Amino acid sequence: MFGRAPKKSDNTRYYEVLGVSKNATQDDLKKAYRKAAIKNHPDKGGDPEKFKELAQAYEVLSDPEKREIYDQYGEDALKEGMGGGGGGHDPFDIFSSFFGGGGFGGGSSRGRRQRRGEDVVHPLKVSLEDLYLGTTKKLSLSRNVLCSKCNGKGSKSGASMTCPGCQGTGVKVTIRQLGPSMIQQMQQHCNECKGTGETISDKDRCPQCKGDKVVSEKKVLEVVVEKGMQNGQKITFPGEADEAPETATGDIVFILQQKEHPKFKRKGEDLFVEHTLSLTEALCGFQFVLTHLDGRQLLIKSNPGEVVKPDSFKAINDEGMPMYQRPFMKGKLYIHFTVDFPESLSPEQVEALRNILPQKPALQLTEMELDECEETTLHDVNIEEEMRRKQQAQAEAYDEDDDMPSGAQRVQCAQQ
Repeated sequence: MFGRAPKKSDNTRYYEVLGVSKNATQDDLKKAYRKAAIKNHPDKGGDPEKFKELAQAYEVLSDPEKREIYDQYGEDALKEGMGGGGGGHDPFDIFSSFFGGGGFGGGSSRGRRQRRGEDVVHPLKVSLEDLYLGTTKKLSLSRNVLCSKCNGKGSKSGASMTCPGCQGTGVKVTIRQLGPSMIQQMQQHCNECKGTGETISDKDRCPQCKGDKVVSEKKVLEVVVEKGMQNGQKITFPGEADEAPETATGDIVFILQQKEHPKFKRKGEDLFVEHTLSLTEALCGFQFVLTHLDGRQLLIKSNPGEVVKPDSFKAINDEGMPMYQRPFMKGKLYIHFTVDFPESLSPEQVEALRNILPQKPALQLTEMELDECEETTLHDVNIEEEMRRKQQAQAEAYDEDDDMPSGAQRVQCAQQ
């Protein structure tokens, strides 16, 4: 090709531009270009010159023949024509072939506007212990990626034809006659091209993707659940959803779903736990061990001479949930006490308690006044059920008032 061997020139700059070593694999190059190209794309406010350099470096190093020439003779050899040139392509075209589209918002030289692929959302069930301690979960997912053999073109030659069935629109319109002067127009995806608007001849189909432009790939994602994260919080992996031609890849989003805990309840940064005391413990003191979410044993005890009233709360500072992104700061742990009263007492127990407990206040009534009082009977009630029934009866009464004829109401008002 040449009468003399070309001079050696710089053969490291392209690797430095992409931030990879000289023994980088094709997968390493692809990952490096993906990350850097998104960051420096002009539509995202990046440096246009840096974007152009990245495309030039990736174009050369991703081509085995050009890479071999570059490694042996350097950049000047490519410019002189040994590998068909280097950097002669539009950087937006290279980005388009790699990601399956033009730009992010039409910032390329031809004003392309790229549609965005859908995000893939997965629920991720986590325990309260996971949110307290933090954890990492490895999840295996299948997704579509652009075929590496044909760069997402679907054909060996990179060419395609306009679909004759839909004339490139991707949809077919059918019209049905419903009556003498009525028609129905229906629109549906074209079956011949699967809605792509183009077809590829059988002989030219890519042998790897069979003309589908994408292939299935399994990927393991490490989802880091940080201490103090909340139920419903999102963890996003940008650009990891299904790839498709002429489409900016969407995100994979995991939404945390906290499983109910048998003992602890969470409210923001605080934890709540229920504990029942016997009447003896409530009056004479208590002591019990509480196993925390991280396995620590907390000794919970009352102060000497302290009486715990039913439905009371006590708090322990710095034993609640870790604060998100400030895990060394924690909320409070609240303990809600209920007191289990005995069903009944024997006469001896009543007499013993009467002698120990404070004396009850004497009634300031004479025997004659007591005889004049009426006896009453106490009944056990479920107060919530009682109130619910009363509200229902009241609502029904209002409904009956609304059904009354308006004339009758006016007559009643006039009489008053």
